Amino acid sequence: MFNPIFESVLNEKGVTRAFVDLSDLSNPLWETFEISVVPTVLIFKEGKPVFRRDGVLGHGLSRSDLQEIVGHMTKGSVVA
Repeated sequence: MFNPIFESVLNEKGVTRAFVDLSDLSNPLWETFEISVVPTVLIFKEGKPVFRRDGVLGHGLSRSDLQEIVGHMTKGSVVA
């Protein structure tokens, strides 16, 4: 459910995105961004995180989470 909705919104808003595969538990990004659950969405502006939404273990992200994420996206944002 998450990916198709998310992709269409990103395309509409012209937001740059980076998807990171964290299947390797030794990836330093787990610690750098204090990721404890996947999916976790971070929005960066000018290289700095400006918004974060962590999924709920076993449930992911809800529609209201997606709506809140979309509300924080602007041109020039990078979503990771």
